[in-house]
Amino acid sequence: MPDLSNLYDAILNGDAKTALAITKEAIAGGVNPLEIVNQHMIPAMDEAGRRFEAEEYFVPELLLAARAMKGGLQIIRPLLVAQGTEPVGRVVIGTVKGDLHDIGKNLIASMLEGGGFEVIDLGTDVSPDKFVQTVKERNPNLVCLSALLTVTMLSMKTTIDALKAAGVRDKVHVVVGGAPVTEQWALEIGADAYGPNAASAVPIARRLVGK
Repeated sequence: MPDLSNLYDAILNGDAKTALAITKEAIAGGVNPLEIVNQHMIPAMDEAGRRFEAEEYFVPELLLAARAMKGGLQIIRPLLVAQGTEPVGRVVIGTVKGDLHDIGKNLIASMLEGGGFEVIDLGTDVSPDKFVQTVKERNPNLVCLSALLTVTMLSMKTTIDALKAAGVRDKVHVVVGGAPVTEQWALEIGADAYGPNAASAVPIARRLVGK
């Protein structure tokens, strides 16, 4: 039986190979997949987020930790589904129409996955209609909109307006973020929350879904 405390350390150190090996060994040894996630993966990503906020970690370290966690999670996710384990919540995320930047969006998606959420990643340059369609089909709790360019920030408002027009705005919480985005802008366009950085994603999402 592996020492699962080493999984925590492997994720924090961004050691994807070791994290994957420990996860495989734990599953083979009969460890409950939910225990692996709740007691080791989620705490590791919470700590990575704390270190990022404290400026002990920077974006590269956070990306490496997320990648290490994601490798093990890919093995565990199908097992959780087979067990009927419900995620903390379901999130639709994408970079808005006209914007092709994805590093921040990918990092947020990984942090949310590490926090126990099911993440539906629509990629970049996502049209308002695509967000609306996915909300109707997948019934998420949250919609996360990312933009890195000032000129594409307006697409966030267009997307929120499209959700309203489709009659699904009240069914989801909308969170916005990205380099040019501010809390004031989030309020102006009718978003429910503003995420200033990757480390804030999980606490905000947990608060919005009441977990």
